Amino acid sequence: MRFEFYSEAIANVPKLSVDGTVPNSVHFSHWVGNETPPELKADTSTEIALNLVASPSKASLTQGIELVTNNHFDTDGVLSVWTVLNGERALKYRDVLIAAAEAGDFSEYSSKDGVCVSLAIQGNDQAFPNEDTVSPLAGSILNEAVTDDARAYEAVLPQVEPLLSNPAAFESLWRDGWHRISTSMQSFESAKSRVQELGATGVTLITLAQDLFGAHGFNPATHLVPFMAIARFAKGELFVVSMPSDNGWYYRIDYPYYSWAETVVRPRITRRDLSSVVDGLNRRERSPSGRWQKDDRELTSAVKFADENGELVVSGLMPEEVVSEF
Repeated sequence: MRFEFYSEAIANVPKLSVDGTVPNSVHFSHWVGNETPPELKADTSTEIALNLVASPSKASLTQGIELVTNNHFDTDGVLSVWTVLNGERALKYRDVLIAAAEAGDFSEYSSKDGVCVSLAIQGNDQAFPNEDTVSPLAGSILNEAVTDDARAYEAVLPQVEPLLSNPAAFESLWRDGWHRISTSMQSFESAKSRVQELGATGVTLITLAQDLFGAHGFNPATHLVPFMAIARFAKGELFVVSMPSDNGWYYRIDYPYYSWAETVVRPRITRRDLSSVVDGLNRRERSPSGRWQKDDRELTSAVKFADENGELVVSGLMPEEVVSEF
């Protein structure tokens, strides 16, 4: 088996499309629209890859194809590619592989080692790209900020097994991210940040503590929403995330962070028509700084109170007023 990052140069070459889905390929992916063999399907592409390498039918499932590809860089992509390349040897790392893929793609906490592996590979405690660099691990290997996905794969793949076998040796890459996650988890555990499940609506109101973001509260220009803590404590089908500031509240409304993928164990989430909710919120809104608007620019985002550039701004509504529209 050999890996080549996807490009038009291999568009017409038979290949195994691991995680992403690309033309003229056999799929081992959880992306919507995949044609993964039903007997291998799982919630993450890494688990699909593990099912493949453990299958007695691996040879027929891969159709004798040796070329492995993916069209993007993230934790689940790297680990599913590495698993297919390494075959049965990957199976001894099954638990940490799956936990890391869940952390990277779904912002879920399954184990500390899994979270730390994902932070080292992908950066950030969320299922969205790192804005500064493709990969902290790639950057540490190449001694520069890496923004090219193909170069990141080239750097990271040889280091996956050392990372899986001893995440502590890579602590400098995940320490800060782990501290942010631990702090946000503690905020929910101490009830400073709160979760309220709104019964039959399927909506969860998440009210984040102001001290979670420091003395001046949430700043969308510098702060990340604590997606992993929200995913751990919220159980609904739609999350209304309210973030306090000195002058009001920032809001974003998201679907569960796994809901963008085709899942087997996790329930499928139906995307809602939120037009009437948006209209009602705009009728109520007292702040002239922005408008409630649908937003699908991120994999799980649904609605934000934002300015004309789509940036979060302070709303004049209280959280109870927002959720009353549901």
